[in-house]
Amino acid sequence: MDAEQIQAGRERWQQRYEEALARGQVRDADFSSLSGAPLDPVYGPPEGSADPRMDRIGWPGEYPFTRGLYPTGYRGRTWTIRQFAGFGSARQTNERYRMLLARGGGGLSVAFDMPTLMGRDSDEPLSLGEVGHCGVAVDSAADLQVLFDGIALDQVTTSMTISGPAVPVFCMYLVAAERQGVDISALDGTLQTDIFKEYIAQKEWLFHPEPHLRLIGDLMEFCAANIPAYKPLSVSGYHIREAGSTAAQELAYTLASGFAYVELGISRGLSVDAFAPGLSFFFDAHIDFFEEIAKFRAARRIWARWLREEYGATTERAQWLRFHTQTAGVSLTAQQPYNNVVRTAVEALSAVLGGTNSLHTNALDEVLALPSDESAEIALRTQQVLMDETGITNVADPLGGSWYVEALTDRIEAEAEAVFAQIRQLGERGRRLGPDGLVAHPIGPMTSGMLRGIEDGWFTGEIAEAAFGYQTAVEKGEKLVVGVNELTQSLTHELSILRVSHEVEREQVATLAARRAARDDGQVQAALAAMVVAARGADNLVPPMLAAARAEATLGEICGALREVWGSYREPARF
Repeated sequence: MDAEQIQAGRERWQQRYEEALARGQVRDADFSSLSGAPLDPVYGPPEGSADPRMDRIGWPGEYPFTRGLYPTGYRGRTWTIRQFAGFGSARQTNERYRMLLARGGGGLSVAFDMPTLMGRDSDEPLSLGEVGHCGVAVDSAADLQVLFDGIALDQVTTSMTISGPAVPVFCMYLVAAERQGVDISALDGTLQTDIFKEYIAQKEWLFHPEPHLRLIGDLMEFCAANIPAYKPLSVSGYHIREAGSTAAQELAYTLASGFAYVELGISRGLSVDAFAPGLSFFFDAHIDFFEEIAKFRAARRIWARWLREEYGATTERAQWLRFHTQTAGVSLTAQQPYNNVVRTAVEALSAVLGGTNSLHTNALDEVLALPSDESAEIALRTQQVLMDETGITNVADPLGGSWYVEALTDRIEAEAEAVFAQIRQLGERGRRLGPDGLVAHPIGPMTSGMLRGIEDGWFTGEIAEAAFGYQTAVEKGEKLVVGVNELTQSLTHELSILRVSHEVEREQVATLAARRAARDDGQVQAALAAMVVAARGADNLVPPMLAAARAEATLGEICGALREVWGSYREPARF
């Protein structure tokens, strides 16, 4: 890009920044260094100079959004502090939420226990010993009502990390809002719903992929028509990275999943400009500081280009990649756990310098148990120190133009594009003849590749190879982990960790039995029967499922009724 083009871009950015300033979209804050030096809101090439990289780097708020979505950067709005929490009963988790909000948290993120994640009730035999242990137990809409007691759902954004039974849990969330007297059209938040990452990494599915995609399509349609601000799908790379993938694999598999969901929306007749702004993403912030920053910058650039060139998005908002970040749980160590505070701070800093829109910071004891109140507060304060003391919110994309960061960004982008080509090739192999004798895709070419990769175990195999390579390097001492394979002597004392009492399970099961006894069982059975009729046909499943939730049908009953229609899924063996 020549000097004249760069100057024109600078002037465009300046105009947009001044417009944001006039609209009151720039924070009233001290934007100077600790020593009092005034800081510009953005930096670029010296005036009068040319830079061939600028067409790929650009300015904050301009396509391809390498440097961020907004011309103001964090001067306009800082990231949302959204701490992931959930344990024991809904009442216990409600108390933790109130603590986080009172101490400066900006949004809620719900962690569910394993029975809930698998669509099972707390009193089922397979739930024994798991109720409330890795998140909060939810059996019916009444639990969601208790979970958000005293927290106005139209005043706080809420993220729910659940995919397999995401739609019935979402319906229960809507019922909880209705019981608060909230108009559901005013709700704002995010539901994970991303089923592809379950087959790729986390392994918490209910049915075959196709019925799950049908549910996701129904949810997208329902939210577009009824809850315009709500984001019905958060495409997750976090679990892919935690399973052992590389940064480039995390990025590529996640964005490929996102492209497949775009194809799903288009196949439902939705306008990409209308529904794409409702998609969000969830990434891992690992310990390699600059590689993570480059990953986030490359993600925005790739998404914007594909949405514009491949899927025809014409508006900026439809081309935006908005994402939440969580620091890497897999990087935490049981040995010398106080080192995890340092790891988390470094990882959080990479997410912020990469332009995250919201952030969760892990607690130092999460490698051992659910966070204690004290460790949860340290995790929260980590973000607040970064936000208020370090000066990193003063300048949009402060690392933009760094030779190292830009080279890493280009490299990760190229690696991701190579993976997209592989996935599409898988889809070519997976094509089948339709009833008219023509080659047919299931929804679209990227969707076809994703489904074939799942069926063949390709994603699982690629991640396993990457995880094995890293673990081998650690065991050989080629990759150093402080306190694990070097500097292992320590004065660290044993931590006092949070333990969930078995009494939680007994109380949850007793409460569930009492709710079943108090409800109108005829109404429940009628609602479930209507839902089954919709599942066997082509009607949108959200309205009958919402009716079942209002009748206090349990999560296990709703998912069980759908299993009778669609069956269960067992992953093909791969060795």
